[in-house]
Amino acid sequence: MKERCHGKTAALLLGAMFLGAPHGWCADLSLQDAIDMALSQNTGLRITQKDEIASQAALDEAKGQNGISVSASDSLSGSKKNGQEQSSSNSLGVSGSLPLYTGGANEANIKKSDLGLQASKLTTERERENLKLDVIKAYYDALEARRTVDVRQETVDKYQDHYTNVSQLYAAGSKARIDVIRSSVELSNAQQDLIKAQNAYEVDLASLRNYINMDRNEPLTLTSDFSYDRFDIDMDSCIDYAYRNRKDLLVDQYKYDQQDQAVKAAKAGYLPTLKANLGLSGDNSFQPSSDSSRGVSGGLTLSWNIFDSGVTRAQVTAAENQRDIAKLTLDKDKEDIDLSVRQAYYNMREAEKRFNSTGDAVKQAEEDYFIAREKYRAGEGLMLDIIDAQEALSTARLNYISAEYDYARYKATVENAMGIGLNDSEQAAAARMDKYAPVDTPAAAAAQSVLQEPVEPKGARTDTDTKGLAKKAENEVKAAASTASAEEVASELAEGNVSQ
Repeated sequence: MKERCHGKTAALLLGAMFLGAPHGWCADLSLQDAIDMALSQNTGLRITQKDEIASQAALDEAKGQNGISVSASDSLSGSKKNGQEQSSSNSLGVSGSLPLYTGGANEANIKKSDLGLQASKLTTERERENLKLDVIKAYYDALEARRTVDVRQETVDKYQDHYTNVSQLYAAGSKARIDVIRSSVELSNAQQDLIKAQNAYEVDLASLRNYINMDRNEPLTLTSDFSYDRFDIDMDSCIDYAYRNRKDLLVDQYKYDQQDQAVKAAKAGYLPTLKANLGLSGDNSFQPSSDSSRGVSGGLTLSWNIFDSGVTRAQVTAAENQRDIAKLTLDKDKEDIDLSVRQAYYNMREAEKRFNSTGDAVKQAEEDYFIAREKYRAGEGLMLDIIDAQEALSTARLNYISAEYDYARYKATVENAMGIGLNDSEQAAAARMDKYAPVDTPAAAAAQSVLQEPVEPKGARTDTDTKGLAKKAENEVKAAASTASAEEVASELAEGNVSQ
């Protein structure tokens, strides 16, 4: 399939993603573009954001409980008794009430609901940060898979060349039949590894498309690649920063404060309530004679539940228990944050060391393979030397690739565990989410099309479709993701100006 995606602008890319690009075109997708698109149209994030609406409704309900309540009534009645004339009458009434004192219950419920709304907003923001991390991991997974395909393809090509060479030497009578058989077996094994790598690449691209919520059949060219960015913040500073900036930890604090308000609301059951009442009434008689009357009433109602068989006490105990659970949850999440930062930090440093140590190993493995191949051609080496050298070369290259992307993924994980927020571009992308209805996304439109019309199964792609994808992609423009960088955080930590 020919690619016709050279020189597309970012605006054209986003337009194609949202409106659906024509078949045959492929999208140039940088890491930052992928993050922004996910933040603006990921379905899971939409679901999380809906909790804010529920929390706002709960706050409105709590405020309404502390306001004026007005009700109206109308009744029409008629009666007929033995020896008496039939009577008919109509009664109208309007009454209003205003709670003057509820023992603090209404005020506590309003504060509790307001804290719930703030917690919902923070939960959405934390979910955005987690989605960003998922996209980064999926993007680097696809890049690693793409380069793995390239290594596996090169291995197959070398085994194919070696098999051809051995077959020619066998035909000339200088090599044994067993060498030809062994070369054929190794070639077949290498082809199996290539097929698995090609499939892994397609699966990783599918995962990335799913996070972005784009057309699942849209061809992609990933333009960003790994670039070493040293992380200079020490682990203790990372943990301290996480304690003060993790939004889910602040959510835990809000939930604890919510339960504290729930205790106050429950204890209000021990106190009296005072309510102001105002009523308007009108009575009209139609039979046996016409008569009407109007009235206005008002007053204060004091209510005090002196004895309720321990109901209020049980409610207070339950609320206090929930508050204790919230406090323990806060402490437990602090412990989990400490552990998550340490794990990600250690893994990042381990990947960094592997990355710095595997570069020389690749060069040495290449030299070893060259020597083994030339010795075998000269009749001085063994088939086993060729196989071992090729296996060592493939392993060294794969280890180098793995170390690169492990470092990139773990660095992103450390920044996520610290609670580093979204940058300006990502915040703007998240703000655009409400402008796009879920049904308008390419994925939703494709799903609707599938439901309406039967689709003929397409033929499987051949191995040659994936061959050389890494080499082609490496010639594309490399764009590094713009994030709230670790260098900025390091600068804040150094100046002692980390936001509380």
